[in-house]
Amino acid sequence: MITTGFGYLSAASYYDYKLVLVLLGTLLLACGSAVFNNYQERKIDLMMERTKFRPIPSGRISPNNALLIGIILALVGSITLLFVNIIVFALGLLNLVWYNLIYTPLKRKSSLAIIPGSFVGAIPPIIGWVAAGGYIFDFRILVIAFFFFIWQIPHFWILMLKLDNDYKSAHLPTVTSIFTKTQLARITFSWTVATGVSSILIPITLKITNSVTLFVIILMTVTIIISSLKLLRFSENSFPTVSTFRSINIFVLSVIIVLSLNKLIL
Repeated sequence: MITTGFGYLSAASYYDYKLVLVLLGTLLLACGSAVFNNYQERKIDLMMERTKFRPIPSGRISPNNALLIGIILALVGSITLLFVNIIVFALGLLNLVWYNLIYTPLKRKSSLAIIPGSFVGAIPPIIGWVAAGGYIFDFRILVIAFFFFIWQIPHFWILMLKLDNDYKSAHLPTVTSIFTKTQLARITFSWTVATGVSSILIPITLKITNSVTLFVIILMTVTIIISSLKLLRFSENSFPTVSTFRSINIFVLSVIIVLSLNKLIL
């Protein structure tokens, strides 16, 4: 919902009821998709420490009731997006289908499923952009979408440095079966650098290069995130997964806030 709002804000010259509709529709559709995922992976969740206390595997809700809730959320969310326009509606459904029918089953077959799966994070800002009247294939929104796409890969692989045994216990393929943890940490660091560099392209493509302060702030955040995650590059035995996971997410949120405030104030 936040990245959808950022996409809307980036394209809009004024704000009306469509902003509320697209945020609400995206939220409901995302919630429905998450419930479907819980339903699809209920047996896998039961085998993992991280997920065994979720509502379905813990027995707090039956699979059928969960499925019904997911259907209601997805339907209401889809109808809400339809009131914005047909392209927004189609993009919302595409994201649900991509997450639940492509990415979720692919996780059981490939340890690299996160790469195509990251399209799920790239679509919401496009939804917001189109809702605000922007062209779906505008180069500016494609750059923004690329930033959110590329961020999700180190975001997930940092978790894998900590949770790989949990995934193995559920018989899911893990990227640590391809790379050692040290190799994966260094690859993840490289992806993090790429995420930072891609963030610099956003103000350039949005043509707000006249704001020196904005560029200084973004460059500072890029420097901070790369510096804070440098231990991934040089660690051999232990990896600060919790702090690095938090850092990369705070970085992305900081970029969104800085660029949004620049648009609202100027």
